[in-house]
Amino acid sequence: MNQSIGTLAGSTVLITGAAMGMGRMYADLAVRDHASHVILWDINAEQLEKAAAELSGQGSEIHTQVVDVGRLESIEAAASQVRSGAGAPDVLINNAGIIRGKYFWEHDQRTDIAATMNINALALMHITREFLPAMIERGRTSRIVNVASAAGLLSNPRMSVYSSSKWAVIGWSDSLRLELEQAGHRHIKVTTFCPSYIKTGMFEGVRGPLLTPLLEPKAVTDRVWQAMKDGQPMLMMPWTVKLSTALRGVLPVAAWDVVAGRVFGVYKSMEHFTGRR
Repeated sequence: MNQSIGTLAGSTVLITGAAMGMGRMYADLAVRDHASHVILWDINAEQLEKAAAELSGQGSEIHTQVVDVGRLESIEAAASQVRSGAGAPDVLINNAGIIRGKYFWEHDQRTDIAATMNINALALMHITREFLPAMIERGRTSRIVNVASAAGLLSNPRMSVYSSSKWAVIGWSDSLRLELEQAGHRHIKVTTFCPSYIKTGMFEGVRGPLLTPLLEPKAVTDRVWQAMKDGQPMLMMPWTVKLSTALRGVLPVAAWDVVAGRVFGVYKSMEHFTGRR
C-alpha cells in the first residue's frame, strides 16, 4: 500500500532545472507545501538568483546551486554540499532536460547526442545515486520523480536522440521502483512521468497530434505533485498517451505507422519545431 504524503513540513526538496519553467513551478509547490528546505539546481545563475528572491520569505529556506547536470563532476560537487548542509532530499524531482528536434544525421555528436544523453538520462541516474543510499538508510518516507516523456514510449521522426534518452529514463526509473520494493525499501516511492507535448518554450513550434492538445504547465505540475505525494508509480498525460501505447502494442508495425502518421499526425508533430530560442 502506498503511503501518501499529507504535507512536506520538515522535508527537504531538491529540484533540477529549477530556475524557470516547470522546475520553477515545482519550487512554488514545494514552498506552498511548507517544505523546510527547497534546493534549486540549474545552470543559469541569473535565473536562479531571481527564483530564489521570489521564493524567499514564505517560510521555506531556499538554497541555490549552479550545477551543470550534464557533467558528473558538477553533480558530485553539488551533491556533496547538499549532504553536508540540508542533508539528502526527502523529495527529489529530476526535472532538467533538453531537446534537439532534427533528423538523426543532423545531430552534432557532442553538442546534440552526448549532451542530450548526459542531461536527459545519465544525469537522473547520477543524481539519484548520489542521494539514494542516505534516503534508504534513514528509513523515512521519501519520493523520487523522474521526468520522462511520451516520446520514450513511441518512436517519432526528428526525435530519435531525444526519444532514446527518454526510453532510457523509463526503463531505469521503473526498474528502480521495482528494485526498491524488492529490497524492502518501501518508504521510497518512484514516480515516472510521461507527458506528451507541454506548452513551454522547450517545445515551441510543435503541433499536438489528434485529440492531444498541448498540455498547460500548471495543470501538469499540479498533477505530478499529487502523483508524487501519492507514490503513484507511473503518470501518463494526457489519456491519449495510454491509448497510443496500447495501439502500438497490438497493431502490426505497418498498420501503426498509418494510424500514427496519417490519422493522429504524430509523425508530423515536430515538422515546425523551433524550441527555445
